Amino acid sequence: MTRILVIEDEPAIRMGLEDTLIAKGYQVEVVGRGSEGVERAQTGRFDLVVLDVMLPDIDGFEVCRRIRASREVRRLPIIMLSARGAELDRVRGLELGADDYVTKPFSLMELLARVASVLRRAQGDTAEPTGLAFGDIEIDLVGQVATRGGKRVELPSRAFAILKVFARRPGEVVGRDVLLDEAWGYDDYPNTRTVDNHLVKLRRALEDEPDKPRWIVTVHGAGYKLDIPREAVRLGSHGPTP
Repeated sequence: MTRILVIEDEPAIRMGLEDTLIAKGYQVEVVGRGSEGVERAQTGRFDLVVLDVMLPDIDGFEVCRRIRASREVRRLPIIMLSARGAELDRVRGLELGADDYVTKPFSLMELLARVASVLRRAQGDTAEPTGLAFGDIEIDLVGQVATRGGKRVELPSRAFAILKVFARRPGEVVGRDVLLDEAWGYDDYPNTRTVDNHLVKLRRALEDEPDKPRWIVTVHGAGYKLDIPREAVRLGSHGPTP
């Protein structure tokens, strides 16, 4: 069973994380102080750490630094949590070696999606998606070619970047922050309304009824998902030819 260490000092958040992760089938241990978290990470044989930044003794950045400096657990995946959403804080966390950074408040569905994604990468599932095929839609993510019913659909480069984010998580809820991080990146970081506008345009291009989408579905309060099976994603080879 996958073991997750949660380092979080706020009791309500700590309990919510513990209950949600256990319900998803993970084995969970929770601690409330950074120094204790470092010790448990080094000795507890965990598969993932969920780490709050604001802790009562040493902060999450220092916890992350100490874990990465420890020979025994330096590769242990870490997801950082923080109410501090400033870009510099996010960049600092990632530069210290965190695998992902989630800004509070966040939906538990989004966190579960990020946990699953980080665990997949840690377990060696690193093949990048190169194509999608669902319904009468064929998308080559490498060559940036999309067809619908055999006819080419013109999409901007950003649309292919968004589709690639979804392709990494087929059928999973993807939060706006994840889309912003992976489709735009830290050097070009717009607001979440920009994500919504791009999704509207994608639906117009790919859906039979954009107002009643079949594929690109809104999950209220959590984000969006591309409602397709994992088998619809191509890995390691190009998608359709133009």
